[in-house]
Amino acid sequence: MSKAPRAIRLDPTAPEGGLGPSVSRGDVAILPESEPIDVVEPAAVAPVKRRWSWGGLFVAGLSGFLALAFGVWAEQTIAWLMSQSSVLGYAALACAAVAALALAVMLGRVIRDILRERKVEALRLRATAALADGSVDAAKAVATQLTALYGARAETAKGRVQIADSLPQLFAARDVLTVAERSLMAPLDALAQAQIAQAARRVSLVTAVSPRALIDIVFVLVACARLLRTIAGIYAGRPGTLGLLRLARQVLGHLVVTGGIAAGDAVIQQVVGQGLAARLSAKLGEGVLNGLLTARIGLAALAVCRPLPFVEAAPPTLGDVAGDLGSWGGKDSGA
Repeated sequence: MSKAPRAIRLDPTAPEGGLGPSVSRGDVAILPESEPIDVVEPAAVAPVKRRWSWGGLFVAGLSGFLALAFGVWAEQTIAWLMSQSSVLGYAALACAAVAALALAVMLGRVIRDILRERKVEALRLRATAALADGSVDAAKAVATQLTALYGARAETAKGRVQIADSLPQLFAARDVLTVAERSLMAPLDALAQAQIAQAARRVSLVTAVSPRALIDIVFVLVACARLLRTIAGIYAGRPGTLGLLRLARQVLGHLVVTGGIAAGDAVIQQVVGQGLAARLSAKLGEGVLNGLLTARIGLAALAVCRPLPFVEAAPPTLGDVAGDLGSWGGKDSGA
């Protein structure tokens, strides 16, 4: 909306508190300029509240019932075998003890994976809150915890030394997290993007040459599961089966929230190139689309597993990890 021309008094002898009402001087009206200054407030970070649900209550109750039923059945089986033969009874008891030990170890690993994932998620939330509040102490605490998280990783040794040398000299939250991102997240991001690009190319190639749609579906599901586990291993450790299911649920929720569950024509034209999709065969176009969807799932997993929000670096896009999926058709068309 256009404004009428104004003149602002620059006379230093003007009284404080403004010029008061408009002063007419010929055909020019001298008005006080009172433009509002747009201040961008940082977005508040809402704490994530975990609430119980009827579905979770049903699963908990059913799991408890099945555990009790299995325990009663095992006890009755061992007692019956013991009444028939002490050798068979002790053999069954030994097998039950080995199975119980293996189950306890598996449950311990599952709990460890879930706690690690929650630790990474809490670290990302604290980093986001530190950026919004500008708290230097909170940012340094996040950087210290991030260094401890990757303390056993050989590829982050140089980055940990850089963070230790730079923290005493930094006095802004964004600077602290930027150094942490450059030192620790940059090599891990490059490795994760390479894995996403490799998985997208593999899915695109296999689904383009496979003769059956069932093979396509099975291969895409297996490739996406492997990709999720690989990205989780890069950032937060290799998850188990239950951890992988929890991660898949988080990735699906991220895709739904960001609206990126499907790649439309605009995305295909941006990544593959305008007019190129029309020259591709139907099967090759299907392979390219499957590769794009795999890359999109990988990017969502990267955003979920990354313990820091993107501070200085730009989030990777489909063009960064799947920009060469249409190179086959591009070379053929250019010949």
